[in-house]
Amino acid sequence: MEDLDELDRKILAALHLNGRASWTDIAQLLGISTTTVARRAQHLFGAGLVRVAVLPHLEHDGPVHVFLVRLTCAPGSQLRVAGLLARNPDVRYVAIVTGGYDIVFELVAPKDRDLFSILVHFVQTIPGAQQSHADLVLHTYKVSYDWSLPILGEQAGGFALDRPVHTCERGHLDDVDREVLAALRDDGRASFHSVGRRLGISESTARRRLENMLERGCAAVTTFIPAAALGYEAEVLLWLSVEPTRQDSAAERLSSERGVRMIASVLGQASLTCEVIVPTTADLHRFTSSTLASVPGVQSWTAGVQVLTVKRGFLMVPWAEDRIAEALAEQ
Repeated sequence: MEDLDELDRKILAALHLNGRASWTDIAQLLGISTTTVARRAQHLFGAGLVRVAVLPHLEHDGPVHVFLVRLTCAPGSQLRVAGLLARNPDVRYVAIVTGGYDIVFELVAPKDRDLFSILVHFVQTIPGAQQSHADLVLHTYKVSYDWSLPILGEQAGGFALDRPVHTCERGHLDDVDREVLAALRDDGRASFHSVGRRLGISESTARRRLENMLERGCAAVTTFIPAAALGYEAEVLLWLSVEPTRQDSAAERLSSERGVRMIASVLGQASLTCEVIVPTTADLHRFTSSTLASVPGVQSWTAGVQVLTVKRGFLMVPWAEDRIAEALAEQ
């Protein structure tokens, strides 16, 4: 990541805003040639610094429980435990963190599932896993996909994809919709021609199906990039204790901060949890000492730096795959 230059970071930021943008569109945004964008971007994909996926809405098959789980591990077992957690299809997110816990992961399960088996039995049977603390996510106030926008400047805001609110009923996706999503899960930039050929449908059908799902909020194009690749030094998870009567107002105030990627209400020792990405540790200091300190109702907080993200959006991130594979091979 230290070898990336300003142009590399701008291409990554453009892909982060719009993962299916053509090389031509990105070239026009950045004022460079299409050939340069294509060559640079292909190198970035090959180096495992970016992954684009088309993912269905979290509740496309019906209501789910979402738990944020903090886990301590036996010394030296963090990578192996993270890899075993990432293998579980119900786990959407895994990160190794600093602080009082070693790993934070997000577990998503249909509401008719046995929570004991997935929250207790599954976790405690992982070799190296020790104490766990699970918080039920009650409400998500914000999930931001434009925290990278400062790399490009505010004039690039119109380049980002629209993300409409999902309002469809359970079971609205048919078999063809699901096949299109499956074809674009691992390669969200696959052409409609290749998707159609793979599924035995026309290119226009593949295009129409995806566009309809995106317009209804049934699916979203998501780009995964390590914050460090854009030169950001601080990627932090915080748990906030907030006065109950001021929880909503505190969440809304923090949602206005560009660096807050996610903020949600949780049922546990904390009231709110948020994920913050800022360029430098000095910016992080300003966020904790000034921004948090000025939010009425915030009483205390704990935090952990994300030192390695392993999984996002139910997918392994490419920059962690080699480390995890090595750790699992040592079992």
